[in-house]
Amino acid sequence: MIKLWPMQDGWQLLLIEKMLNNNSIIHPNAQIGKNVTFGNFCEIGPNVIIGDNCEIMSHVYISGNTTIGSNNTIYPFSSIGTNPQDLKFKGEKTKLTIGNNNILREYVTINPGTEYGGGETKIGNDCLFMISSHIAHDCKIGSSVIVANNVPIAGHCVIDDYVIIGGNSAVQQFCSIGKGSMIGGMTGVNKSVLPFSLVTGNRCYFENLNLIGLKRKGYETKTIHEYKEIVKKYFLDKGNLDLIHSSENPLSVELSSFLKKNTNKLICTPPST
Repeated sequence: MIKLWPMQDGWQLLLIEKMLNNNSIIHPNAQIGKNVTFGNFCEIGPNVIIGDNCEIMSHVYISGNTTIGSNNTIYPFSSIGTNPQDLKFKGEKTKLTIGNNNILREYVTINPGTEYGGGETKIGNDCLFMISSHIAHDCKIGSSVIVANNVPIAGHCVIDDYVIIGGNSAVQQFCSIGKGSMIGGMTGVNKSVLPFSLVTGNRCYFENLNLIGLKRKGYETKTIHEYKEIVKKYFLDKGNLDLIHSSENPLSVELSSFLKKNTNKLICTPPST
């Protein structure tokens, strides 16, 4: 039977009554939105906030200072908000924030931030995290990101919108992956990836622009060709950024912003550079 605590809100009492036969445990201080459903054997901690219309399937554990938005689906055996895997973490109050319309498949794990890393792990909207993917402490994940099976993303990484990371890849700590990039399966990402790139390899290298992704996003052929030439010139002369920063090409504007935010990081390059 579900464990009962004194509840203050009538709608939470009604929620508990509907769950009498599923053996889940929801702390009375947890804030649960309307039309949220729980499967068997879930446990929800006291500082958890869950928005409306979420589906939490069986055997899900959510703890810590975790805020989850609306219309999210979390599959069995996911562990959300447990302590960071960082020996510097000493129990300080940090948080995890997850947006709306995300899908977390089986065995997904997501950790909150650390004091050293800014105190927050943050995930946007409309993302898909496939089976056994892991988001470590202090990561910033954008919206419409797809992370395939068995992908660990280490601490302090920044993954911009519309990134796709192929199965069994791994992202090293402090790496940034620019908007619209695609990481091929089984790729070790140990350098930051420029926006709209296609990278692959045992240790990642720049293979090409993500041309299919750019076309799917509606960018005109002329815009893509201009951006391709700018990226080519960047790799030939990384010390000369005037062309990038002065360009009005919307893709170059994204590249300029990315480079300004990642001045101290190694950038994934073609194999010959």
